[in-house]
Amino acid sequence: MNVTVRFAPSPTGNIHIGNARTALFNWLFARKSGGRFIQRFDDTDRERSKQEYADRILYDLHWLGIFPDHVDYQSKRFAHYDAAVEKLKAAGLLYPCYETPDELELKRKIRLSRKLPPVYGREALALSADERASLEAEGRKPHWRFLLPNHAGDPSETQRTDISWTDLVRGEETVDLASLSDPVLVREDGSYLYTLPSVVDDIEMGVTHVIRGDDHITNTGVQIALFKALAAEPPVFGHHNLLTSATGEGLSKRSGALSIASLRDDGIEPMSVASLAVLTGSSEAITAVSSLEELAQKFEPSAASRSAARFDPADLVLLNRTILQNMPFEKVRDRLVAFGIGGPQAEEFWLAVRGNLDRLADAAVWWRVVSQGTRPGIDFSDADRAFLDEAFDLLPEEPWNGETWKAWTRAVKDKTDRKGKALFRPLRLALTGLESGPELSDLLPLLGREETLARRP
Repeated sequence: MNVTVRFAPSPTGNIHIGNARTALFNWLFARKSGGRFIQRFDDTDRERSKQEYADRILYDLHWLGIFPDHVDYQSKRFAHYDAAVEKLKAAGLLYPCYETPDELELKRKIRLSRKLPPVYGREALALSADERASLEAEGRKPHWRFLLPNHAGDPSETQRTDISWTDLVRGEETVDLASLSDPVLVREDGSYLYTLPSVVDDIEMGVTHVIRGDDHITNTGVQIALFKALAAEPPVFGHHNLLTSATGEGLSKRSGALSIASLRDDGIEPMSVASLAVLTGSSEAITAVSSLEELAQKFEPSAASRSAARFDPADLVLLNRTILQNMPFEKVRDRLVAFGIGGPQAEEFWLAVRGNLDRLADAAVWWRVVSQGTRPGIDFSDADRAFLDEAFDLLPEEPWNGETWKAWTRAVKDKTDRKGKALFRPLRLALTGLESGPELSDLLPLLGREETLARRP
């Protein structure tokens, strides 16, 4: 089987890390299987869907390292959905309904009061042609429901009808169609809801595996029935657990919380996002993975747990630190230029400071420390100032290397009897103006003897 997957968000806002989880599950599954990844935009809601959001979603995916093999828009495929509607109508599987939302809510309450499941009772199927004509003469326009195959011939007498499948993530799953209302596929205004376009596209685009959030499990029972009604073999389904905030709150494109764009603007690396999005809520330990290729080797859909996957955004910073700490200079050279970091010392500088960065932009702080050529303005005590006078008198001659710091501080210790914090803190403050940072054994050769002496208090 040639694997084909798809990621099909609505372009109604920026995608967040939870959406990225679904996209990455599909992308990694396709890469691991040598398959194809289709980017499909569910943009049938013309009022809320915007091309600018579709463009941003593509940009976010590219930033993560996901490059679709094909991009399509449901808004360009209405003729295909229209044809499917006519096929279902001809088979007697799509029927018109005229109830208003208020009438449907009243019927739901009546069924509940009778201890019946709050599902649609298929009253519209009993309407005669004259009754339908009368309702339409009143100005009512029908919405259209798909008749679920949960009966033995008489739709008014439903019976338990299990739709089962082996879920790629969760194992054996079953949905009883008798527990569901016939889904509305076409609204009163003729626009389509999610279900029909999704199934039609999956059929015509040759989608073999549908991997999505576990909030779609019930939809899957309906969709499998719809695939069969359209004489198509359903794809393999997989439903992963959803990401929630550390407090258990769901994520939303509308709120913009933890959007990929906001994480990028905050200086989080793509692989930090990908590592957390994929490994959270799985049997794999959350580690900083350096590439999608490496992540694909770790990825196993069935490793996702059945419960919601809570994550703490603070974990992204920890992953980011590890990603940067192991990032080679060749991979970051061009990005450093944007912060004014370049020249013959750039690689040596990067290797010296990368272990102390939460975000790449933090490197600019240390570049200024190394290259600004001005003495840090620290108000030292008289004792520390006297100590530093002695220390700077003991600076070794050049050339300097990674052993210079050790040789210098050994000589200072022998001369002043200072050790530990009393020895190292004043020297660090004099050289950098900061309490902590990269190893001074790495920074000292970057400063050089002349610049080091210039920082003498």
